[in-house]
Amino acid sequence: MTAPTTADLLALDRAAQDLLFRAARTANTFTDEPVTDAQVAAIHDLIRYGPTAYNGQPLRVLLLRSPESRARLLPYVSSSNRAKTASAPLVAVLAADVDFHERLPELYPHRPQARDWLADRAARVEQARFNATLQIGYLIVGVRAAGLAAGPMAGFDTAGVQREFLPDGRHEVLLLLNLGHPGPHTGPTRLPRLATGEVIRTLEG
Repeated sequence: MTAPTTADLLALDRAAQDLLFRAARTANTFTDEPVTDAQVAAIHDLIRYGPTAYNGQPLRVLLLRSPESRARLLPYVSSSNRAKTASAPLVAVLAADVDFHERLPELYPHRPQARDWLADRAARVEQARFNATLQIGYLIVGVRAAGLAAGPMAGFDTAGVQREFLPDGRHEVLLLLNLGHPGPHTGPTRLPRLATGEVIRTLEG
């Protein structure tokens, strides 16, 4: 009897596995086809079920769609990322809401004292950044699930983007994300991935 393959051991069918992971690439070019508000809403409706500590859900997303908003962003983007950011149908500024604890009585109602646990700002910021970063991972997979491509970028002036778009002190900018229907891939071929044995080990005893 033939041993099951990796794909056979997963609950998702092979096409879904490929869409989300094996065939998906970080996009460097995009077509002119727009990303609609309905697509964005559908992506969020899917990924909002990903786990976060205290169910806090600190990720906040600012969408830049208009030429005017894009023109405000581009001076803060590194030269290597500027062209693809200018041509993407949609760019998202991804940030952590460092006052996410204010919503915990609603989002974590079985522990009404949870908001008070996070009264210390430094501890709260650490939680916000960590859990928003988790949510960014869910978001990228959700974008792929919608048949779109994501291009996450850390190559930008974080403080400049913060001042320009989210100066309220409540939000900490983490990442920029280009979104759209993928165009021709212009980067290298698929880069190597670590083997399972190099990443996972089992502690015996």
